[in-house]
Amino acid sequence: MRKILTVLAALASLSLTNCGYNAIQSEDEQIKANWSEVVNQYQRRADLVPNLVNSVKGFAQQEKDVLLGVTNARAKVGSIQATPEVLNDPAAFQKFQAAQSELSSALSRLLVVTENYPQLKSDALFKDLMSQLEGTENRITVARNRYIKAVQEYNVTIRSFPTNLTAMAFGYKEKPNFSVENEKAISTAPKVDFNPAPAPSK
Repeated sequence: MRKILTVLAALASLSLTNCGYNAIQSEDEQIKANWSEVVNQYQRRADLVPNLVNSVKGFAQQEKDVLLGVTNARAKVGSIQATPEVLNDPAAFQKFQAAQSELSSALSRLLVVTENYPQLKSDALFKDLMSQLEGTENRITVARNRYIKAVQEYNVTIRSFPTNLTAMAFGYKEKPNFSVENEKAISTAPKVDFNPAPAPSK
């Protein structure tokens, strides 16, 4: 009896290996690991924001709208729980991506404003914060690229025969991936105009 059970266990193990079950598990874990790194780098950026806002506020208190925009965008990012469960919910993933994009836009507006304050740009604290932010943005790009590649490999695996049968049997579905929100906008070259804006007529 024990021999029969051993043989059955070996056959079951062999069938699971050949059907792609182990590959799905491995790739799913890789996605989770890469997602954790994406979230880690986004959190690092969010942690820098309060110091950056306070640094700008010291020199440019009048830029209240821009500072408030950054603060609100950071608060929205902080309100979203970026758990691995987000990876199985395209709507939640989209919400996470939209919040991060909003913070990116707010930071871009803040950096444009800082160009008008030479004293701020020469401030040691501000320069250090900008250096950290730049490094974090680079890390975010690397982390996102790794996540995108892991998701691509996983999605190909669960859609390929015969692994797709295993994926269906165990309920594995495609994972959402990062995308560009407005492809038309980024495909259009930005307009550069060095002429000062005309003064408003009185």
